[in-house]
Amino acid sequence: MSIRHGLLALLERGPRYGSQLRTEFESRTGSTWPLNVGQVYTTLSRLERDGMVAQDGEDAAGHALYAITDSGRAELRAWFEKPVDRTSPARDELAIKLAMAVGAPNVDIRDVIQSQRHHTVKAMQDYTRLKAQALVTVENGGAQERDDVAWLLVLEQLIFQTEAEARWLDHCESRLIRLSATAARTTDTRTTPAAPAPAAPAPATPPAAGAR
Repeated sequence: MSIRHGLLALLERGPRYGSQLRTEFESRTGSTWPLNVGQVYTTLSRLERDGMVAQDGEDAAGHALYAITDSGRAELRAWFEKPVDRTSPARDELAIKLAMAVGAPNVDIRDVIQSQRHHTVKAMQDYTRLKAQALVTVENGGAQERDDVAWLLVLEQLIFQTEAEARWLDHCESRLIRLSATAARTTDTRTTPAAPAPAAPAPATPPAAGAR
């Protein structure tokens, strides 16, 4: 998640102060990735250091306002135009957990999968319910409210993500079952004694002398 670029995008709409930026960021994303004020002001300080924002006076309540600069707009345009890099994926806790559970003593990885599947399916149901509510809001507003539309897109991404996670968990369970079956067959082959070789046929008895 790029807080830096998210704040630049909000500042492009006009000068904002820190708490206002936090509120608008969370409204746009449905509080999926909550921020604290300290995090916002730390990011603003770095953006100001890099020449991408500048202080722009105060509002009537005395809040220090920040405005985006030309350098900030150029950075924002580049961010929108550049695809998100997938060559170095972010660490995924679930993938790491299952990888570490393989062969771990006193851990049944199938129990880990079942527990996660239950949680994932529930999350998917919750996201689907929220999507239905968001659709009503967007349709009643004529799809004009940017925050509502943005939240709907975030929800749909979360739904697709949980659907993919559920399919992956099913795949992991099937993979483990197949590997267990293969290991069992290999063990049986190694432990079952080999059948005795058939006895060689007895040599034929030569006929007695004078026999016809």
